[in-house]
Amino acid sequence: MLTRRLALGAALAVSAFAGAAEAQSWKSTYPELVMAVVPAENASGVTERYAPFIEYLSKELGTKVMLRVANDYAAVIEGQRNGSIQLAGYGPASYARAIVTGVAVEPFATTVNNDGTIGYYSVFYVKADSPYKTIDDLKGKNLGLVDPNSTSGNNVPRFALNKMKVNPETFFSKVTYTGSHENAVIALQQGTVDVAANWWNSDTDSNLTRMANKNLAKKDDFRVIYKSDLIPNSPFAYLSNLPPDLKAAIVKAFNDAPTKDKAAFDKLSDGKDKEFIKVDAKYYEPVVELIKFIDQLRKQKS
Repeated sequence: MLTRRLALGAALAVSAFAGAAEAQSWKSTYPELVMAVVPAENASGVTERYAPFIEYLSKELGTKVMLRVANDYAAVIEGQRNGSIQLAGYGPASYARAIVTGVAVEPFATTVNNDGTIGYYSVFYVKADSPYKTIDDLKGKNLGLVDPNSTSGNNVPRFALNKMKVNPETFFSKVTYTGSHENAVIALQQGTVDVAANWWNSDTDSNLTRMANKNLAKKDDFRVIYKSDLIPNSPFAYLSNLPPDLKAAIVKAFNDAPTKDKAAFDKLSDGKDKEFIKVDAKYYEPVVELIKFIDQLRKQKS
């Protein structure tokens, strides 16, 4: 019995040593991890929103995590393609674009809204005092989109317009990519565009309400004239070739965030999210198919 206990103890010790050695191995390979986020708002806003969470991740993973605020959605995709970005906060369409163009990434987490839903919407905003009631009323006017790789700010709106038999480039006088969701609202506010695409969770949780909280816009100055079907919430994805132990540590850190550092977690969504849940590539297959459809649409109209 004593011999068996000694053997079991030795085996556990070897296993623990091997696990520690493997963890130490990935830490020597990745003394620093880079996490990038697509630019849903201006750079200072992204930094302020993510800084506490990045600090939390650094503490939990035991290695320095750096935040990279990308200039555009494509920069996040290319950073993961060349391996300089290990973790990324995508929109569904920009993740799908990465997959379609051969970037080896895996989605591992998304958020659950406080009401239990796991998704959001694309909307078209107009000014509240404008005469426009439907998309048909906007023929010959200016359309504001966000970024070619934005889900709610370009791809879903184009899909919706196609269903309405509207070709944006011929129906509208001008189509402008504004660069971020905030910029799209500002362009509408300033009259540069007459209608703008954006993301919307609920009447109390949208890019517009977040801008209103920062005194960048007044919610009552705008109204929604179109709302899409539910879009899967945005994924966080890591490089497929990261060591398994590192992947597991990242997933655990995300899952534990709402309880281990609720303030940092709440900061990400102004307290509008409930938790992270596990997702995989299959969950986003419909979005990948949407991107392929949009690409085909562009080829037909070019």
